[in-house]
Amino acid sequence: MKNSVRTTKENSLQIRQLGLQDYQTTCNAMKDFCLQRNDETSDEVWFVEHHRVFTQGVSGKPEHVLTSSDIPIVQSDRGGQITYHGPGQLVMYVLFDLPRLGTGVRSLVDVLENITIDGLKKYGLKSVARKDAPGVYLDNKKIASIGLRVKKGCSYHGLSVNINMDLTPFSYINPCGYEGLEVTQLSEHAVKCNLSDFAAILLHEIKAQLNYTELTLGPNTLPT
Repeated sequence: MKNSVRTTKENSLQIRQLGLQDYQTTCNAMKDFCLQRNDETSDEVWFVEHHRVFTQGVSGKPEHVLTSSDIPIVQSDRGGQITYHGPGQLVMYVLFDLPRLGTGVRSLVDVLENITIDGLKKYGLKSVARKDAPGVYLDNKKIASIGLRVKKGCSYHGLSVNINMDLTPFSYINPCGYEGLEVTQLSEHAVKCNLSDFAAILLHEIKAQLNYTELTLGPNTLPT
């Protein structure tokens, strides 16, 4: 179901395709963007990959780290518990003015789940969302995770989708705080897809679901 939104002159979405980025640097840039934006600032989506990193959300508990490794653990101000990011995973950060969109955090989580489910359908894959554990699941294994933060009514952080990556580090943690939770990725389902392919699908879906009138390509650099 599409969200009901207000149509405004700012109902456009700027896209940044940032490639491989340091996690903490990106988070700092997102937070600064939210704090500095005003009513005339267009919403943005940032597509990135991250170097190998575990990120511990604001609800994170140390017991969900099961074994030590050389992968750094970074504290994050997003919601949720611990997860893993690494090359081959598509991360989609959503920097949205929620009051202007006429939506809230829970509705935005639904949108991010729905665009992922609809995207996977295009590859013949049937996935589901779970109300008890936000994200998207394929054959009872998690393929996409969601974590958000809101400041001044504006969202940041967002969605990660496993495309073609080394999943081993997920075995070092209880992913998203769930003991025994298994993860999967597109490449395990006979799908040939690169990150830019799936990013294009997600953009098409979010434009439709949030009624953005225009998508524009921004600079492929973090804002300063």
